[in-house]
Formats: sequence, structure tokens, C-alpha cells
Amino acid sequence: MQPYDLRQPDESSESVDGAGYAETAEAVEELLAGVETQPQRDALSRELRGMGAIVTGGSTGLGRAIALELARSGADIAFNYIEGTNGHASAEAERTAAELRELEARVICRVCDVRDPEAVSAFVGEVNAMFGGVHILVNNAGIGRDRALWHMTDEQWRDVLDTNLTGAFNMIRAVAPLFRRQQLGKIVNVSSVHGLRSEFGLSNYSASKAGLLGLTHSAAIELGPSNVNVNAVAPGYIRTTQLTAQVPAEVLDRAREQSVLGRLGDPQDVANIVVFLCSERARHITGAVIPVDGGHLL
Repeated sequence: MQPYDLRQPDESSESVDGAGYAETAEAVEELLAGVETQPQRDALSRELRGMGAIVTGGSTGLGRAIALELARSGADIAFNYIEGTNGHASAEAERTAAELRELEARVICRVCDVRDPEAVSAFVGEVNAMFGGVHILVNNAGIGRDRALWHMTDEQWRDVLDTNLTGAFNMIRAVAPLFRRQQLGKIVNVSSVHGLRSEFGLSNYSASKAGLLGLTHSAAIELGPSNVNVNAVAPGYIRTTQLTAQVPAEVLDRAREQSVLGRLGDPQDVANIVVFLCSERARHITGAVIPVDGGHLL
């Protein structure tokens, strides 16, 4: 279909007279003006108003995009981070917190290691008290320590499994009593396409992300009777600072070629799906795993 031409018709036009064309053009311009001032995204915003959300590892990258999108939808946001080796973790966390406050969200930003059950319990308790409830949990915190398995150290194996899988378990266990008591909750676990199909050097990472899918299914079964939805997203290669800094260019080029859409994903692509799964529009979806990979697995 050809787009509308809003220019005046020439004198040879017999389908529309001058007055009729002007009226049509004016009406179309008014319609377009309305669309510009009220984009489709805003029509869905604030649907999570009054909800308290926890996003683990929410200060940077994918977690940051998810936290911001939840805030745009009206949720109050609590996120945690750990002090990294670069010394910039606190500054990055404060920057994210400031952006969340600009979206009129109440914000809690804390250092909390998801591998520590006591720290997790204290964090969840503080969020519940300050927000007056917790309704959403996004398990995003994760790390990678890529290496061929015959060179992998015990520490590299444990760090990845403890963070990516046990950390998610600790968080789910901490929020489960709250969700069961209020008969309401949304949990989204951020897994990976490498939890479904591995690549060389990812034995620890793939094991953790595959285990996270098993945890998703089990939690969905156990918490479903309490009206709690538990789902997972499986991102492919997503353009984050961590990805571009740590993954060789040739690997990224190959990932683009393997994607049927011919591109890497953007954090917003994942954030949009996470927010959907946290909304009532996904009220009858649980135990699902949604790839966000541009067709990488096809």
C-alpha cells in the first residue's frame, strides 16, 4: 500500500476535489498529531503502579534496562549490586537510581550478594517494609567465567553456579512466603539461549542457566496454587558494555550471522518481554521460557 500523499492534487485529478482534499489532509494531520503526543508505549505505562519490584543486578546493562522499564510502567524499584574490581559499581548504581527517580519511582539501592542467604533475607525484608509489599522479582544477577572445562578451576565453576543459580534460588525462597501470603506475585528469571544450547567454553555458564530453567519450572508448579506466575526469558547475544568488552569481535560477528534477523539484541528487547510477563496481560502464562534471541536457536 502506498502512503498517503498530503500534497495538493494537480488539476488533472478527478478523484478528490480541492475542498475535500484539504479537509481530508487536515483530519489526517490532526490524527498524526495525536499519535505523536501519545505514543503507544505511554498507553501501556503505569499498569504496574503500586507494585514493588526487585531486580537483582539492576545497576548496569540488562538489569538496568529492566529496572527502568518497570519504573516506566509505574513500579517502585529495589535493586542490588556488588562492589566490582573496577571501583565504579557505586557510581553506576547511583546513576541508575537517579534515572529511576526521574521516572517518579521510589527507589532502594543496596549492596547485596545474592550468594549470601542472610544478606538476601535482610534485603527482601527491608524492601517489603519500605515499599509496603513486594510483588515482582526479576532474577537478573549473573556472571560468566568462560574457559574450557579441562582448564576450569573449582572457583570458576562455583562462582558461576552460586551466583547464577543458587542466587536465584535464594531470592525466590526469600520472596515465596510474601507471595504466598498475599496470593499474588510475578517472578521472571533471566536465563540464556546457552541454557538451551551451549557453546565451547561455557560449561559452568550453560549449566547454571539450564539449571535456572529447571528452577523456573519447579517454582511455577509449587507457587502456582498461590497465584504466582514464574517464567523465564532466554536472551541471545545482547549488546551491553560487558558483552562488547569481554566477547571477541569474531564471536559477535558469528552471532549476528546466526541470528535470522541479522543483528544483536538490545537490552530494551529483553526489558519489554520482562515487563509483559510481570503484567496482568500475562496472567495465564507460567512455567514458560521465552527466547529473545533474534532467531539464534532456529
